[in-house]
Parts: sequence; C-alpha cells; structure tokens
Amino acid sequence: MGGRFGDGVIKPGSCEEKTFKERWHARALAVTLATGSLRQWNLDMMRHARECLPPKEYAAFSYYEKWIAALADLLVGKGILSPDELLSPSSQMHQLSSRKLHIADVADVLSKGAPTSRSVNASPKFLVDQIVKTRRAENKFFYGGHTRLPKYVERCVGKIEICHGAHVFPDTHAHDLGERPEHLYTVSFLASELWQSPENPNDTVCVDIWESYMEPLNDQ
Repeated sequence: MGGRFGDGVIKPGSCEEKTFKERWHARALAVTLATGSLRQWNLDMMRHARECLPPKEYAAFSYYEKWIAALADLLVGKGILSPDELLSPSSQMHQLSSRKLHIADVADVLSKGAPTSRSVNASPKFLVDQIVKTRRAENKFFYGGHTRLPKYVERCVGKIEICHGAHVFPDTHAHDLGERPEHLYTVSFLASELWQSPENPNDTVCVDIWESYMEPLNDQ
C-alpha cells in the first residue's frame, strides 16, 4: 500500500530482520504456494483476490493475513471447498488430491517458478530513453478489475530504461480472459513527478509497466 496518498511513509525493514517474524507466516506462504499446484488459478487471479478483500479488512490485515484470507476466498469461490469444509476439514480424500505438491518436489517447483515471458510478432512500440506518459490506472477489459499499473504513477511522465520483451498481460490473465502477451518495460520516474513534496525530488522510482499502460509523450 506504500506510495498511495494517505497511506503514510514507507518504512523499509532492516536487512537483518527475520524472513518470517512469526511461524505461521511461513506456513501461510507454504500453503499458498502448495495450493497453486491444484492449477485452479494463476498468480494474477491470486493478486486480484487480495485486492477484492473488503476495504476495512484489507486495511486492517497484515501482509500474510491478506494472503490467507484471499486464499480462503479462492478455495470457496472455485468450489474446491465449501465454507463448512474450510472451517471443519474432512479426512476424506479430495478429488484434487492427486495434484498435491509433494515435499520432495518443492525445491524443483520453486526453482522453475511460473515464467510469464512469451514470444510475439509485434515489435516494441517504445525505445530505451524514450519519454512516455502513463494512462489511467484502470482495467479496460473488466470493469473494476485487476491492473498492475500503480495508482501513484498514473498520468505521470517517465523514461523507458529497459525493454523486457513480451509478458503475459495481467489485466486479462486475472479474469480468465487469456494471456494476451505484450511488451513490458522498466520505466523511471522522478520523485518530483510522482509526489507533491518529496524529501529528495531528484530520486528516481523504477516501475515495470506494460505497453498498453503508456503512450508517447508527444501524442498528448
């Protein structure tokens, strides 16, 4: 939530802090990754499920509380578990049990990840060092849907730093509307462009932004 107006200052943790402050945090991460092996949703769907939590709960929940709450919503929403089964697990074999992630396979699965790079015929529309302006942070395919353009960089001017090639487009992927891959770029913004009174105006913030989120500055 850092970066949005009214959400306060971002306070980075120390490099010496524990990876998991509480034991259940590690379990929350583990069970979330393990349920991914059921192949009932993708990463963008999971991110959108967290965004769909009731505003009061989203603001009050800790990081991993959001993960568990969103996972519970997905398990019920996809019909994998009923609300009663979620509260009182059954000892009976589930129809998706054959897809469970075995301990011996965890390291291999995590090392492979879930690559999102794709091959497309279209050439990149933007070049390195080109000046661009972001569009509104909204999903044009699904009203109120998921988008990876941060609200705090919408309608801001930045510079293309890197072109990463084509990647799965989250705005459609999160809503089961296909991958629709398009080129992805790292774009840098001056702090003075993003915030009204930054402590260090000449600091830069780099954001990975999909092609359709931007337009050339000279098109304004």
